[in-house]
Amino acid sequence: MHTPSRSLIFVAVATLALLAAGSEAPQAQQATREGTLFVSAVDAKGEPVEGLGPEAFDVREDGVRREVLRVSRATEPIDIALLVDNSTAASDEITFLRTGLSAFVAKMAAGNQIAVITLGDRPTIRVDYTDNPKQLGDAVGGVFAMSQSGMTLLDAIVEASQGLARRETPRAVIVAVFTDGIEFTNRYSKDVVAALLKADAALHLVAIGQFYHAEDHPIRERSFLLDAGPRETGGQRISLLSPHNLDNSLQRLARELSSQYKVVYGRPESLIAPERASVSSARPGVTMRGARARRGSGV
Repeated sequence: MHTPSRSLIFVAVATLALLAAGSEAPQAQQATREGTLFVSAVDAKGEPVEGLGPEAFDVREDGVRREVLRVSRATEPIDIALLVDNSTAASDEITFLRTGLSAFVAKMAAGNQIAVITLGDRPTIRVDYTDNPKQLGDAVGGVFAMSQSGMTLLDAIVEASQGLARRETPRAVIVAVFTDGIEFTNRYSKDVVAALLKADAALHLVAIGQFYHAEDHPIRERSFLLDAGPRETGGQRISLLSPHNLDNSLQRLARELSSQYKVVYGRPESLIAPERASVSSARPGVTMRGARARRGSGV
């Protein structure tokens, strides 16, 4: 019987190894050439729009259009940092805040992790990230205005962003509900936005009041953040002149967050990562906003 030589055996093994590596290469390349956005699509009334396909989404990286490969309903959990104004200025709104926030956490607690952080005097964690409805309900139901206190919105956003950056949940959102009272901060809005972007967190602001601009540093930087924060992170600003519609607004936001799309798009290999990914609607009457899947989350 003829016995194959060692050299022939080595060649055969090496060939099989190369074939195996070649079969894995396209999968690896495909993974590196895909990006993911979690996208809200709403109509003129702010209600989620269902049933959209890839053709409805216009995705761009640094202004360059990308091909949308797949669209599905987002089922990944969300980490939500809920920032609540309990400064003196919120005294007249506290009852509305407790009612609206109680309904919001009851809706969003299922499958997600929520932290409740108050803003009066200094950022204070009332309950850390949990999906326990009772703990969350007790936390928002126990919010009272602090006498002789100002608000620390910008500081709280930075600290919440830093906390979210250490977590691995695919989607991260900061929802801040606050009044137009006195703001105390030494921070700059651009640094707050940078912290949000580093955490891949979308900022949703529910602002109650007039919010006049002023050149006093805290008010000026808050004014800049009201515009730049939501725009740069894929969130939104909900402006309310009074708290009477707060409950409806928070419930609409809950429906939006619970109905997001997962949009997977193709991107070329590059040594330089894109600075910004954005999404807009290719369908009239539909508004879209989205944030990238969080780095390190495996999505």
